[in-house]
Amino acid sequence: MQHKTQLALSFLLSQVLLLAFAEDLECIPGFQQKVFYVEQPSEFTEDQPVLNLVFDDCQGNNKLNFEVSNPDFKVESDGSLVVLKNVSEAGRALFVHARTEHAEDMAEILIVGANEKHGALKEIFKMEGNLGIPRQKRAILATPILIPENQRPPFPRPVGKVISSERTEGAKFRLSGKGVDQDPKGIFRINEISGEVSVTRALDREAIANYELEVEVTDLSGKIIDGPVRLDISVIDQNDNRPMFREGPYVGHVMEGSPTGTTVMRMTAFDADDSSTDNALLRYNILKQTPTKPSPNMFYIDPEKGDIVTVVSPVLLDRETMETPKYELVIEAKDMGGLDVGLTGTATATILIDDKNDHPPEFTKKEFQATVKEGVTGVIVNLTVGDRDDPVTGAWRAVYTIINGNPGQSFEIHTNPQTNEGMLSVVKPLDYEISAFHTLLIKVENEDPLIPDIAYGPSSTATVQITVEDVNEGPVFHPNPMTVTKQENISIGSVVLTVNATDPDTLQHQTIRYSVYKDPAGWLEINPTNGTVGTTATLDRESPYVHNNVYTALFLAIDSGNPPATGTGTLHITLEDVNDNTPFLYPTLAKVCDDAKDLRVVVLGASDKDLHPNTDPFKFELSKQSGPDKLWRITKLNNTHAQVILLQNLKKANYNIPISVTDSGKPPLTNNTELKLQVCSCKKSKMDCSATDALHISMTLILLSLFSLF
Repeated sequence: MQHKTQLALSFLLSQVLLLAFAEDLECIPGFQQKVFYVEQPSEFTEDQPVLNLVFDDCQGNNKLNFEVSNPDFKVESDGSLVVLKNVSEAGRALFVHARTEHAEDMAEILIVGANEKHGALKEIFKMEGNLGIPRQKRAILATPILIPENQRPPFPRPVGKVISSERTEGAKFRLSGKGVDQDPKGIFRINEISGEVSVTRALDREAIANYELEVEVTDLSGKIIDGPVRLDISVIDQNDNRPMFREGPYVGHVMEGSPTGTTVMRMTAFDADDSSTDNALLRYNILKQTPTKPSPNMFYIDPEKGDIVTVVSPVLLDRETMETPKYELVIEAKDMGGLDVGLTGTATATILIDDKNDHPPEFTKKEFQATVKEGVTGVIVNLTVGDRDDPVTGAWRAVYTIINGNPGQSFEIHTNPQTNEGMLSVVKPLDYEISAFHTLLIKVENEDPLIPDIAYGPSSTATVQITVEDVNEGPVFHPNPMTVTKQENISIGSVVLTVNATDPDTLQHQTIRYSVYKDPAGWLEINPTNGTVGTTATLDRESPYVHNNVYTALFLAIDSGNPPATGTGTLHITLEDVNDNTPFLYPTLAKVCDDAKDLRVVVLGASDKDLHPNTDPFKFELSKQSGPDKLWRITKLNNTHAQVILLQNLKKANYNIPISVTDSGKPPLTNNTELKLQVCSCKKSKMDCSATDALHISMTLILLSLFSLF
């Protein structure tokens, strides 16, 4: 509004200044005055003349037609603006569009209060005092130009005129600026001689609302004589843009039972027209509500703000009694302050009625029955409840609790997330002999708390009667597993232990028989009547069936029921070691070059399957060597290793060296082993032992040969 007022003041001032140069003006097509001020009365009355408009197309005004933005006003053929009916509020502005065969133009009528009008006139004289003719140093007069947007052809069309009071012969007007010689170029032009300003095409205020041009007067050589002087061109808005809802989708939520007048959401539309005019003054309205029950007017929209609020009582805003908890409203936004001539835009607002926990869950019956066999775990019964609140919300989801009858924690109850039922389970096997019946008291609540004025009632608790069925249970070994320690190699037929199993079915008085179930090595037997376990073979700690010195066997106890029931017992026999394994040497083959300088032939290691102290330290020895020269010797390196060393180079051949190794057991065990030594020829880092295969010289023959020489 302030912007429009300033434009109007500038235009009125231009009219005052133009009086000084009236004799130089030619006819300019259009309204002779484009902006008017009308004081707002308490009411515009029917047939009341408001003001006179003067339009001249400079060619006789053939087929002159006027259009007014407010349908409550019209312009007579003589230019009189009259009121068609009593109007108390006409808005802040009216626009009058005039058109003939040769010209068209727009006039704006600003409706102001008395104080505003008085201030506007003071502003005119103030501006005249500050910018008046006596203090104007320039000869160029460039009054502001107002051009309606969206004008129709033909183009170019004159829109204003620049005059100069001191023009010399040959002087020319020159126009420059954005819209002339700057992008967007070529919109405006000026007649070099007359100073008439023309527009070459239709303008769009929403693209560019104001143009600031400069006018100069030049001589024939192009030298500036006067200026530059600023020429302001303002584009007058037309209502050419519909309101648009640009921020969708629009979804609002309101809690059921909310009080009347609760704000749900805000709808905001956008209008690209001038926000200071009625062209962008929006009013909102609800065109349609779906569904229309329980009331066709569930909601109201503030026509100015766009706030949607509830208008029904909290009782009607009950989610559980509604046809659907979702409402769709078709919202209309209309410009021109909602008048019939305004342009409209629509959008759909979706309003969801949110659930609150105003209905407690209730069991479908007071007592549930369940039957379960003893010794069995798992779900035994599903408890059903009803809840009128919104499914899959915390106000509907049930939480079950066992509040009595579960001292041993044998039962648990969980919620089925799909059905909301309570799944009652046995988590610790029940024993018929201890108790054949159980009674549980269970309550149900919601995940979300109930609203303050609602409470859980008797229907939120239920009783579950559980009957335990007797089954033939298998005998139980005591203890299980059973452990015993025995020395390996005990004599066959030795007693290992006597197992003990009892039948938990104490009321049935059944007998028990025993049998071997798993005996991997086949070492054991069991007396079927008294459960005595004995050996049928030698127990060997070094057997592959023994792990970490423990041999494991399984036995069965079978009762006399129909059908019979079986129990399994585990026996762990820890075997103590005895020195029953001789040590062994590795490796048993060694190679050496016949010209080797390093006569350390091989490092021997010893190992024993027995346990300490029946293993190392080991004792290494060579059989006695005869003759004047000894060929090799053996030297102990540590408790488990020794080294064989040649005392001289030998000829290419195979030699068998007898070596004995003894463990530290009590009594000790000795193993005699022959180490095969190949003496090979070695050339260029390659060892050739092929010829040695033809020679098989034992240590005994070598010793006899050496002895015969003496």
